[in-house]
Amino acid sequence: MNNFELYNPTKIIFGKGEIQKIKNEIPKDAKVLMLFGGGSIKKNGIYEQVKDALGEYDWMEFGGIPPNPEYEVLLKALEVIKKENITYLLAVGGGSVIDGTKFLSSASLYKGDEPWDILAKKIKTDKGMPFGTVLTLPATGSEMNSGAVVTRKETQEKYGMGGPGLFPQFSILDPSVVSSIPERQIANGLADSFTHVLEQYMTYPVDAKLQDRFAESILSSILETAPLIMEDTSDYKSAANFMWNCTMALNGLIQKGVPNDWAIHAIGHELTAFYGIDHARTLAILTKSHYTYNLKSKQAKLAQCAERVFGITEGDEQEKAEQCIEAIEEFFLSLGIGTSLSSYTKEYEGTAQKIAERFTERGWTGIGEHGKLTPNDVEQIVEMSY
Repeated sequence: MNNFELYNPTKIIFGKGEIQKIKNEIPKDAKVLMLFGGGSIKKNGIYEQVKDALGEYDWMEFGGIPPNPEYEVLLKALEVIKKENITYLLAVGGGSVIDGTKFLSSASLYKGDEPWDILAKKIKTDKGMPFGTVLTLPATGSEMNSGAVVTRKETQEKYGMGGPGLFPQFSILDPSVVSSIPERQIANGLADSFTHVLEQYMTYPVDAKLQDRFAESILSSILETAPLIMEDTSDYKSAANFMWNCTMALNGLIQKGVPNDWAIHAIGHELTAFYGIDHARTLAILTKSHYTYNLKSKQAKLAQCAERVFGITEGDEQEKAEQCIEAIEEFFLSLGIGTSLSSYTKEYEGTAQKIAERFTERGWTGIGEHGKLTPNDVEQIVEMSY
């Protein structure tokens, strides 16, 4: 097992009817800006619950943060924060709203001239404006980690950011909100969380027995929960498991002491930037190609996953590894998610070359758990995904 440090200060408040506990978590003298997305919270009752909880506070709202939070929109929110002397942020939404709030938390205290530098120059945020979250769409785990991803539409760029100053102070997870989520977003959440685990697990063995079992238990729980929540989003028991699976998949625990990959995400962000494809679906597009291309280096863990997660016992190590790749793809397909780029755009020719060129320009010459995947490797992986 590798050396590691584990730090996560986020307080989780989990369960039905817990949104009203916002008033116990935000300082009474705070001036609060509530941030949300397209307005669905005003249709499903969540907005009213939050509004009631904020009743005694001095607060404002900013809506309209889009999926794959856009830099241009976030700058408008930043203007409000500075003009109105906001001191506390409250994200009410899914990963996009929470990620956007993390950017605003950092940008509101940033001393530089261009907030985009936080992303483009990978400036770590040690201190941001305090914020909390009310999770309405399980998927990204952003409610319990310190990472975020923001898109700049005008340049078709998508970058990540992070730092210890970007953990939410608290996150309220009420599984009853899941009942109002469209099927497409449920499928995305399942695929996203599943791939989050894979990126931290499907590398090579380092004798981290407990970490492997943690990861495998989350994968197994997602597989078990998926058909139940897809069939009935109003089933509270399934919704609770779905929500907690998504949080545990990326709250920092299972990545400690083991090598991490994240190549699928790095490449997938470019597909979103170019084509606007849902983040989770870019991961499904690339997973089979990435694992097939890197079969030899990932073979041991793929075979282990085949046995422990999918119950595959026939064949030698390579055969089990290959069956595991097929089983993962079948899971994505069972969610109604296409696993090839051509399922989403007919303009895919040349995509692999464009992404490889971007990686070269940025100096991303060695990604993956071994730091050896070159832009040429990336190009081949993307071409395999067409």
